Amino acid sequence: MGLKRFLRKNASNKQDPLFQLVKSITGFSPIDLSLYDRVFTHTSMEKTNADGRKINYERLEFLGDAVLNTIVAAHLFESLPQNNEGSLTLMRSKIVRRDFLNKVGKQLSLIDHLSSNVPTKNYSQNVHGNLFEALVGALYIDLGFEHCSQFVFDKMIHPLVDLKKLEFMVLSYKSLLVDWFQKKRVNYAFEVALDNGTERANHYKAKLLIDGKVVAKARAKNKKKAVEKVAKRTYFRFQDNVKSIQDKH
Repeated sequence: MGLKRFLRKNASNKQDPLFQLVKSITGFSPIDLSLYDRVFTHTSMEKTNADGRKINYERLEFLGDAVLNTIVAAHLFESLPQNNEGSLTLMRSKIVRRDFLNKVGKQLSLIDHLSSNVPTKNYSQNVHGNLFEALVGALYIDLGFEHCSQFVFDKMIHPLVDLKKLEFMVLSYKSLLVDWFQKKRVNYAFEVALDNGTERANHYKAKLLIDGKVVAKARAKNKKKAVEKVAKRTYFRFQDNVKSIQDKH
């Protein structure tokens, strides 16, 4: 594209509502608006380009996930010079975990600008994080790694990431307990069963047994949450004993 044509296109872009939207969210002036059109297009719209390729945020989400992991990894590498590879990997997983990315996407109100044929109430909570990753991917292609990294630092790392607190955050109480049980050669078992009661939606009850005795019970809407809930209750019961391995989690 010649310089004059580029300048004309860039000038016309500034009048586009999508240009103003992206700039208000990211702080940067976008160049290729077609990328951001994809960011804010849900698969239910069934949009395609002239070549028949689908226009939605999913491919950009894939790219954004990889770019985001790289940005976070570089930040941790510089910020935690004493941490080994395993510790850095765990810290990264704490930052790029799905519920945290959903929080970032919600704070940016990305879903408010999504074109979709699906009612908002039917969305999974993960759509917020998916859109954030897609936006990161679009910025990377459009403006390069430096601008993309600055956006991630401005909107996520600086305001929301506290490395000192993350050091003590437990991602999985079940994993923490299992490690402790195995080190101490404890005879344990998690048991899960369907427990609907009078409710229409499925619920599950979980219990943890040590040497055949029930030490904790919990109930949740799916098996994984029920097990994690009962593990958390057990952890706080045996907290002083388990703390010796918590640094690994």
